[in-house]
Amino acid sequence: MSKVLSVSREEIGELAELANEVWHEFFPCILTLEQIDYMVEKFQSRAAMAKQMDEGYEYYFITLENGERAGYIGIHDEGSKLFLSKLYLKKDHRGKGLASVAFDFLDGLCAERGIKELYLTVNRRNHGAIAVYKAKGMEIVREQVCDIGNGFVMDDYVFSKEYD
Repeated sequence: MSKVLSVSREEIGELAELANEVWHEFFPCILTLEQIDYMVEKFQSRAAMAKQMDEGYEYYFITLENGERAGYIGIHDEGSKLFLSKLYLKKDHRGKGLASVAFDFLDGLCAERGIKELYLTVNRRNHGAIAVYKAKGMEIVREQVCDIGNGFVMDDYVFSKEYD
C-alpha cells in the first residue's frame, strides 16, 4: 500500500533531487526550460525548501509499497486554511491512484487539525492536474498572475475545497 511519509531535514537533498527530476520531465510541455530551471532553483531547490521548512512548510514523500518515492507534497498550515503548495508525481506513477492517496492524506490532516479550507494554485495550462483537482472536489475560485522575477510570471487558477 502506498503511504505518505514526512520528510526530515536530513532528507531535503533527496526531496530536491526528486523535485528537479519531476519538473524537468513534466513541465517542458507548459514552460520554457529557462523558466523551469529558474523555478526549481527559486522554489524547489535544497536551499529553498530548507528555508520554507523554517517558515512552517511541511513536506511529505508519496511512497510505494516497495519504498520507492513516487512523488511529494508540500503544505503550509495557515490556521483555518491549508495551502497545498506542491503535489508532484514522477511520470511513471501518474494515473495510478497516487493523487487519491495524497488527497486522502490531506483530507485526514485537515480533519485532524480542524482546518476548514484546502487551497492551491495550478498553472492554467496544466490540464491534467486541473482535471484531478476537480475530481477531488476542488473548485476554481479565481485566476491570478504573479510576477516571480527574472521576467517570469505564474499564470494560475486558485482552487479551493471547503470542509464542514
